[in-house]
Amino acid sequence: RDLPIAFNGAANREPIVALSGCGVRGENFYAQPRNTPYYAVIPGSITTLSLRQGAAERLRAVNARLAEADLELFVFDAWRPQMVQTYFHDRWLPTELRKRKPHLSETELAAEVQNYWAAPSTGKDAPSPHSTGGAIDLTIRWRNGDPLWMGSLFDDASAIAHTAHFEGAATDAAFSFSAEEARANRRLLYWLMRDAGFASNPSEWWHFSYGDQMWAQLTGAPAALYSGAEYSP
Repeated sequence: RDLPIAFNGAANREPIVALSGCGVRGENFYAQPRNTPYYAVIPGSITTLSLRQGAAERLRAVNARLAEADLELFVFDAWRPQMVQTYFHDRWLPTELRKRKPHLSETELAAEVQNYWAAPSTGKDAPSPHSTGGAIDLTIRWRNGDPLWMGSLFDDASAIAHTAHFEGAATDAAFSFSAEEARANRRLLYWLMRDAGFASNPSEWWHFSYGDQMWAQLTGAPAALYSGAEYSP
């Protein structure tokens, strides 16, 4: 979040648009109760899935490639209200980690939380990724059908969610068809999104960014394209 943002750039003037208008499907994971491991509608969640126009158009291009194999993207979350970010960063994940890792100091706990949930902020110079309209959580599914096997739950706040978890020794030393399938499908998602200009969050196989500060850091761009954005669904 120390990286500069091109506030006056053309990209930062892009509107936030509904992904449904780009032919990209999904369901907001936090706005309905069949959302393992929460099983509850999350405070502040919205049903709309929206992104900056430039990021949304890139998803349309990914979908066009997937259609050749009768596959499509399926989105869990996109632009996110800060109330949702605050709930998970300040309440839910710290509570769950304390149950499972009571030995963690407050400093260690804060670092563990930060691996999976950015601190909530729409601040001018340091917005949380999802508040920019450039961050997206998604998977691949058969068109109108089941999702591909990715090896973990969406939002699994543990090492199994790391994008490269099934690479190298993690799969080679303990063979299973499940692990090989997850590795192949994560690679498919990773390279399709990379080819479209997105950057992959190494801690979350489902999280990709375009134009935000994480994207700038991971791609070596001199500045982020998007600042925090207000949006009324």
